[in-house]
Amino acid sequence: MPVTCEVCHDAAVEIENILWMLVALAAVVVLLTRLRLHANAQQAGHAQVSDTLVNAHTIVGVLMLVAGVFYLASPSDAKGYLAVLVWWAEAIIGLLVLARWLPGGGRHAAPATDDSWAQGPFLSILGHVGMVLGVAFFTYAVFSGKVA
Repeated sequence: MPVTCEVCHDAAVEIENILWMLVALAAVVVLLTRLRLHANAQQAGHAQVSDTLVNAHTIVGVLMLVAGVFYLASPSDAKGYLAVLVWWAEAIIGLLVLARWLPGGGRHAAPATDDSWAQGPFLSILGHVGMVLGVAFFTYAVFSGKVA
């Protein structure tokens, strides 16, 4: 009769649950970034972010979500590596969006407009830096084989 490790199994289930939550949070960050920066010509915040960058963020974000869901639904090394690649591409695009949005964002800086969501870039910093940390955890889980 094989011996199973309940603690190991419970830890794997917990990591998978965390990864599912990260996928859901990533969907929220991609959606809110799209809504916040593409809602109209008067963008919230301090910078004019190009439509090309916002569209890239949205398209790669959707691909990232699809790759993450496929990996978590039926894990395999190939799906995991592909998901990590797309997640990091999205994280880099998100940081580019954030860099342009921050005060002093270079030639794209413009006076702040009325922002009903939050005063200043705090919400964007929280979302994008938090997602980079989430992508790092996702990468760890994939490369260490923590998803069964």
